[in-house]
Amino acid sequence: MANAKILEAKQTVIDEITEVAKNSASFILFDYRGLTAEEVAELRRNLRENGAKYKVWKNTLTKRAMDGLNFNLDDCLNGPSAMAYSDDSVAPIKVLSDFAKEHKALEIKGGIVDGEVTTLENIKALSTLPSREGLLTMLASGLIGTVKDLSIALNMLSEEKEKSE
Repeated sequence: MANAKILEAKQTVIDEITEVAKNSASFILFDYRGLTAEEVAELRRNLRENGAKYKVWKNTLTKRAMDGLNFNLDDCLNGPSAMAYSDDSVAPIKVLSDFAKEHKALEIKGGIVDGEVTTLENIKALSTLPSREGLLTMLASGLIGTVKDLSIALNMLSEEKEKSE
């Protein structure tokens, strides 16, 4: 049986994983086998630039943390796994998906998005969403269009009233 120090160290890691999974909007597991050290460094940099983090924990400790949170990610915890997590639901998914297009060795396995276990299909759908800035731009252009239409209608109404007077 493992001594108390080893068990305490493992419990500390399990608690860390639990906190990260609980407090992150997205927690994505992926297989990084086949990536070179330079590619992993590039992936870490891309994740960091988009407000996400990258970590590798042992699968057994990750499984214990997920079991404690009542998340079943057993299918995702086969073979070496890395985790990308962020307060933004979509940021790590977009970075990993874009990176996987260029580097076929990276394979997204699954994860937790907004407190629920998600499927690969959902992850693929989320990866196609525009960025936050893109969505805000779309919203702004929609609002501007509405205001423009309103101003045209009011102008036409005022011209019509001027003619009738």
